[in-house]
Amino acid sequence: MLLKSYRKEIFLPECNPRFQSLHCIAHLDQDIGEVIPYLNSELGGYQYTVDPPSVTFKHHGKLITIHPRAIAVNALNDENEADKILEWLKGQINDIWERRHEIQPKFEGMKKPNIVEIIKYLPKTNCKKCGLPTCMVFAVQLGEGGRRIEQCPELSPAQRAALEKYFEPFARYLE
Repeated sequence: MLLKSYRKEIFLPECNPRFQSLHCIAHLDQDIGEVIPYLNSELGGYQYTVDPPSVTFKHHGKLITIHPRAIAVNALNDENEADKILEWLKGQINDIWERRHEIQPKFEGMKKPNIVEIIKYLPKTNCKKCGLPTCMVFAVQLGEGGRRIEQCPELSPAQRAALEKYFEPFARYLE
């Protein structure tokens, strides 16, 4: 067993006091740095850094970042949700560590949608019907997962189909 125990810290985000969701940091009692490339491979991390090692992924709408001595989870409803996610992660970390000889470690993040490519599929009318000032802003938010394709009311059926096809390889990134 690689991860045996941790100390949980729950807090409101300081960056925006209007947020109602909680954040959680689990301070790990063991160093799990060696399992991070295997977690990246198995859990589909979309952001991976080598030095210092960390992996970030989304799980059930939560952004989770794993460092050698800490796990950060955002947008939690309550402390019970934090407990469930941390126990699930502890199980995943230990299971993947036990199976690491069967897993090809991955030392890079997931390929992200290219904003220039996204804008090619949009109507580029800057109509503002999506609520954003320009198609470029819509493209950036679409690429980051903050907007959905169907929120552009000016897309033709052909443009929509082409954009959906472009996003197929990024489905896991945008979950």
